[in-house]
Amino acid sequence: MDSGTLISFLAVDLLLVCVPGADWAYVIGAGLRGRSVGLAVTGLVSGYALHTALAAAGLAVLVAGSPALLTALTVAGAAYLVWLGWSVLRRPAVPQAGEAVERDRWRVFLRGATISGLNPKGLLLYLSVLPQFLVTHDARLPVPAQTAGLGLLHMACCAAVYATVGVLARRLLGARPAAARAVTRTSGAAMLGIGAFLLVQRLALGG
Repeated sequence: MDSGTLISFLAVDLLLVCVPGADWAYVIGAGLRGRSVGLAVTGLVSGYALHTALAAAGLAVLVAGSPALLTALTVAGAAYLVWLGWSVLRRPAVPQAGEAVERDRWRVFLRGATISGLNPKGLLLYLSVLPQFLVTHDARLPVPAQTAGLGLLHMACCAAVYATVGVLARRLLGARPAAARAVTRTSGAAMLGIGAFLLVQRLALGG
């Protein structure tokens, strides 16, 4: 895989990662609630590590070729987005003291992994976008190795962007409760809206 392909993938990937969504909402909430941003980001990246492993094993091709399975995964991810968005709207994140930190370290990690693992945007990347950058003819590396490489690049982009978002949220919104509530409510509304749209779209196509 040549450097031009990698740069093109990196540009598209960063554009997708930088679009606010469920991942952003989670790291912002983690920062404001005094939870470890590092644990939240690690959880999110772990979800994409699973996506990468499945794609490298060829399972992503099978999923893409099975409309029923793809619909089921998309509906599950969209339903989770709706639930998560509603939860954020009901209990928007507000700045909390640092000692409220990590009574629930594993919960912070596992929720992050679940959010990214079921994120429809992640499914879009691994099933639709990433395959377009794979070289199938005269390539030095086999397709599974290329897939793993691009997946690792995506994980690195996620780690860098989400860690920055979480830290900035803590520093910029930590002393502004009203602004923090407004930001998290906007994120929650966006997640709920995107999830509802995906549910309606998939169910309509299925019907």
